[in-house]
Amino acid sequence: MNIVEARNVTKSFMGVRVLDDVTLDIALGERVAMMGPNGAGKTTLVRAVLGFYHLDGGTIRVEGCDPVKERVKVLENIGFIPQMPPPVKLSLSELLTFVHRSTGAEKERIIEQSEAMELDLKGHMDKPFFKLSGGMKQKLLIAIALAKRSRLLVFDEPTANLDPKARERFYRLLDSLDYEHSSIFITHRLEEVEGLVNRKIYMDLGKVVEDEKI
Repeated sequence: MNIVEARNVTKSFMGVRVLDDVTLDIALGERVAMMGPNGAGKTTLVRAVLGFYHLDGGTIRVEGCDPVKERVKVLENIGFIPQMPPPVKLSLSELLTFVHRSTGAEKERIIEQSEAMELDLKGHMDKPFFKLSGGMKQKLLIAIALAKRSRLLVFDEPTANLDPKARERFYRLLDSLDYEHSSIFITHRLEEVEGLVNRKIYMDLGKVVEDEKI
């Protein structure tokens, strides 16, 4: 079963073609390292999967659904960790309530995942999210994504703000997930996720130039 199906996808910004006739499938159970230089199109492709962009051509389906027209349904089963945490002004208590109401993720589960990342949420519930340190923000976003138990996990340089010990805890958490899912890691460092992935896709100039099992 394919979680993601992309067919002849094209997308341009300001006259520059960022995605150029991209076709690929990601099956349930695949753990994909998506690599390439800056501007290769990898983040644009992932954001198209998340429904951020209308395509210029081609189609994307996530579990058979259009990520633009059926975005709410698509995002129900995606856990996404962005490279740059959003400037959320909600307190942590308000944020957890919002996440629970919008995704169904239990607050207790988010707190458990946070504690596994050695992040003490209970001591910071009244603090606005945007006032947390970069590492604390990233740990909380990881906890929220994993608490959803999503069938597709998407990580855009997820360890950029984490110290080495936090990175190890993050990798152990991913390795311990006990349900069937697929993962996409946008990364410049294959060696960091090599033990977690079974496929690598290399993009350049908006095209998939290498795609192999590992």
